[in-house]
Amino acid sequence: QVQLAESGGGLVQAGGSLRLSCVASGRTFSAYAMAWFRQAPGKEREFVASISTIGPVVYADSAKGRFTLSRDNAKNTAYLQMNSLKPEDTAVYYCAATEGVATPRRYNVAATYPYWGQGTQVTVSS
Repeated sequence: QVQLAESGGGLVQAGGSLRLSCVASGRTFSAYAMAWFRQAPGKEREFVASISTIGPVVYADSAKGRFTLSRDNAKNTAYLQMNSLKPEDTAVYYCAATEGVATPRRYNVAATYPYWGQGTQVTVSS
């Protein structure tokens, strides 16, 4: 089993940047595919991006060109660099993990990931 802890959220003006971190503990980090999801008030949890050990990084259309997902297996950490933030990016951002070194077939479905962090709030003001 793996435990996940997110950090890096906060309040930022539109056009600004934030870098979220997800630190994993408990098992071999490189054996897990990682993903970020987000959930705004009154909305369903939505996929943001995923990264595996041997597969490509995949982004939601809303994140393409603005967000960059990376991982450092030596530090057991996944990072989500978010640039050009918009008010509609306001949400709680969750880190998620599932066993496997390849990109999961249903990489954009929350139910694919059995392990979740507690979330970190991102608020973008206009």
